Amino acid sequence: MNNHLKINYLEFPAKNIKATQDFFQQVFDWQFTDYGPDYCAFSNQAGIDGGFYLSELNSSTESGSALIVFYSKTLEQTQLDIKKAGGTIKQAIFDFPGGRRFHFLDPNGNEFAVWSE
Repeated sequence: MNNHLKINYLEFPAKNIKATQDFFQQVFDWQFTDYGPDYCAFSNQAGIDGGFYLSELNSSTESGSALIVFYSKTLEQTQLDIKKAGGTIKQAIFDFPGGRRFHFLDPNGNEFAVWSE
């Protein structure tokens, strides 16, 4: 359902659409719909819809990008799954007020985080 004035869709750059799909499917069990060679979309995979567009750019906090943060009940296992799927741990698990988290880069170099209590 679309909610008035609520975030509805997210788009991320991707240097390699296929590697992106493989990574997010393997780690987060996302499913994708292809819209040609330069775009793929995910629907309600993370509680929101979105997509990846072909680009040599990436999204990182250093460049002022918003940080998308996932939740995990098993933080250490999720970190291992990300490594196994070809992601890079940018910042190892650390404590912050309210829990623990780590930051990772997807195969395109886009930065995300995962947290847990």
